[in-house]
Amino acid sequence: MAQLPIKRAIERVPGGMMIVPLLFGALFATFLPGMPKFFGSFTNALFTGALPILAVFYVCMGSSIDVKATPYLLKKGGALFVAKVGSAILVGVVLGHFLGEQPVSSGLFAGMSTLAVVAAMNDTNGGLYMALMGQYGKSEDVGAYTIMSLESGPFLTMVTLGVAGLSAFPWQTLVGSILPLAAGMLLGNLDREMRSFLGRAVPVMIPFFALALGASLDLHKVWQAGLLGMGLGVAVVIVTGIPLYVTDRLTGGTGVAGVAAANTAGNGAAVPALIAAANPVYAEAAKSATLLVASCVVVTAIVSPILTAAVAKRAGKRADANRAALGATR
Repeated sequence: MAQLPIKRAIERVPGGMMIVPLLFGALFATFLPGMPKFFGSFTNALFTGALPILAVFYVCMGSSIDVKATPYLLKKGGALFVAKVGSAILVGVVLGHFLGEQPVSSGLFAGMSTLAVVAAMNDTNGGLYMALMGQYGKSEDVGAYTIMSLESGPFLTMVTLGVAGLSAFPWQTLVGSILPLAAGMLLGNLDREMRSFLGRAVPVMIPFFALALGASLDLHKVWQAGLLGMGLGVAVVIVTGIPLYVTDRLTGGTGVAGVAAANTAGNGAAVPALIAAANPVYAEAAKSATLLVASCVVVTAIVSPILTAAVAKRAGKRADANRAALGATR
């Protein structure tokens, strides 16, 4: 039987394993909204079960985090982690003062919210970062994502929104949001075989929770979200890219690792729904935020590699000039 290159075709789309199922789910929600309930049972669960799937996803994600990181990984990964999250907190505080918890209701920026911006900025696209550093950086810089992967999940977004002076979350909710990740870390560090076993499931679950998230979206708002998402994506690269670049240079890097981290993770699109489930006051903002962050994933997946390649080329020229100057003095 002839084989169709379905997986290969999906992966040609930036963030494809997240974006394509999300789009399919949104198509069903827009044109066949009653289909999941009509069939019920497992079919309905597949289209409405994003939260349970995400809970398992974060256990598996946590298992891949090695607490025995080398000092360099702690230094580099920790510095980039602080720069990325610190940028999100600063922007969250400013936007929180003007927008509060609710999205903009009308005009060019209708649908934009503090939740959308913070969720887009808080989480680095690990696969993209490691691929870029594998091409332009050092193996140690690839390993720095071990620390940066702590950005995954809704915990830091909840903290950021709280710091911004918006509706806070009970401590039980904050702890509960990070427990699955912590449980995975414990299992993965106690047993390497469990790390390998659980870690393999991480990419498999992405299209499934993306489909369920998409099934809650209305495509009538996609055009507007797409335009806003493009702007948000460019803003994420610039607003987080500058402090990340400076931080990387200050920690002995060339700036390439910093720019390679200036993007949005595919699973970041799941955060708004998780925030809304934890605190209903964000329910309205979460509807448009999911689409905005999904658009941001695509935009940053295109812009970030282009910028990283340019910075790497410039760093290479700078290194060649330094070597030439050093040789001339001998």
